[in-house]
Amino acid sequence: MEPTVLTTPRLDLRPFGPADEDEVYAAAQDPDIQRWTLVPSPYERVHARAFVNEIVPTGWREDTAYSFAVRLGAGGPLVAAIGVHVHLAFGERAHEIGYWATKEHRGHGYMTEAVLGVARWAFTELGSVRLEWRAEAGNGASRAVAEKAGFRVEGLLRAGMRHRGTTRDCWVGALLPSDLGLTPALPHVRADGVPSPVSAPA
Repeated sequence: MEPTVLTTPRLDLRPFGPADEDEVYAAAQDPDIQRWTLVPSPYERVHARAFVNEIVPTGWREDTAYSFAVRLGAGGPLVAAIGVHVHLAFGERAHEIGYWATKEHRGHGYMTEAVLGVARWAFTELGSVRLEWRAEAGNGASRAVAEKAGFRVEGLLRAGMRHRGTTRDCWVGALLPSDLGLTPALPHVRADGVPSPVSAPA
């Protein structure tokens, strides 16, 4: 897929590029980001350089991952990183969202705003029928963002996540197109056998 630029009322979301290396490196020194996400720890300059120059462009080019630098307006400071990753579920492409916010810009609702913007894009442009969210059990900040964006937490997966040579229990949740008032790419028949209606956006 061609790299995409998204905008929300306060934010500018663009694929990471070489110019973002310094801010990515600085943000990833935050112990909370290293504790709760899959970034390398310790996080070194070479990791930031590889991320913006190799990992991100490859993901877009191969349609396996779509990563955005989230900035406060065009040209503003980096406030977050967000990505949609592709995995296979029952032989079909499925999508999972992940994110982190810079320490100094937490608490302003930027992450929730970015998640909603990317979710709408995933449903309308990627044709996603279910956007999944996972976080290690105990990561309350990530869960709070997901729930504010409308994700329904569906349960706890034992040993559902790999983290630094271990398996960890993780929460799992999902957002459906109908949760945002969008028509799904495929009809959804609920467990009770009733077709799921398109609900009004929150």
